[in-house]
Amino acid sequence: MKIHLASILVDDQAKALAFYTDVLGFVKKNDVPMGEFSWITVVSAEDPDGVELVLEPDAHPAAKPFKAALVGDGIPFTSFAVTDVQAEYERLTKLGVVFTQPPTSMGPVTTAVLDDTCGNLIQIAHMN
Repeated sequence: MKIHLASILVDDQAKALAFYTDVLGFVKKNDVPMGEFSWITVVSAEDPDGVELVLEPDAHPAAKPFKAALVGDGIPFTSFAVTDVQAEYERLTKLGVVFTQPPTSMGPVTTAVLDDTCGNLIQIAHMN
């Protein structure tokens, strides 16, 4: 068994697709219209056949309060691996990305937390 899909709840699929591809550097894999919303997935440019991230609409009544509670407590919804947190922090900051936690060493791992502009905090991390 392996992970095939992971989802992130977004407030606007078009805005999320632009942020996750144009800013973070993921690649669009699927964009299938399904009525009011679409089935949109992105993948790592480094692993186009790897795990797909579903940009899932946060239309369910429980989604927005759940996301707001996580953001309110400063808890990232998910984590992405990077080679160098400091370098990604600097690259993304130059692109206007807002970080709620700058690069921080936590023993064997360095992390930073960013706002994905779609209602989520996202952690980036690398092993030291």
